[in-house]
Amino acid sequence: MSIPSPVFVIVMGVSGSGKSTLGAALAKEIGLSYMDGDDLHPPENVAKMSEGIPLNDDDRWPWLYRIRQEGVHACKQYEEPIHGEESKQRGVVIGCSALKKSYRKVLRGEELPPGMNADSAVNDPPMFPTRFVFIHGERDELFKRMFTRKGHYMKPQMLESQLVTLEAPDPNEEDGIIIVDLLDSTETQLQKALEGLRIGGSS
Repeated sequence: MSIPSPVFVIVMGVSGSGKSTLGAALAKEIGLSYMDGDDLHPPENVAKMSEGIPLNDDDRWPWLYRIRQEGVHACKQYEEPIHGEESKQRGVVIGCSALKKSYRKVLRGEELPPGMNADSAVNDPPMFPTRFVFIHGERDELFKRMFTRKGHYMKPQMLESQLVTLEAPDPNEEDGIIIVDLLDSTETQLQKALEGLRIGGSS
């Protein structure tokens, strides 16, 4: 079974779980671009996080909507494949914490952020699959990795806030969920993610 094309893949998990490493490897393997969702935060969000102030829902909604639109753009720009490139994989892989179930609904295009007027939003029916690759790990290991992380604005103490906020996706309740283990090698995570993408997630 092949990976759907186009496809929007979100590699999710709390800060320090290795989203960028796995996301970049996955994108390379299936021939897509990788984007780090952290780079899509507005300056005011980055400023808050740099000061050790956790983001709230009001901070995150515009960011999540922007990530969704990046996925829409990547998938829609190739709706009509160029002659000779019909077999080329289409879509994008983006790293994003996607902590709450309600956030994932926005990322799937199922709902708009609260307070957004439907008339002003981009017409965005979910006409292509959105898949979530969740890097699951235990608290102690996540903190261990966070404290050895260099050059990132996310402060180790903010990981606790993310863990409290996290609503881990349940494949029995949400579509398109692929779970990989934090302790596995990147290669093992990659193979599990590829397998999940081929069968449609929920693994």
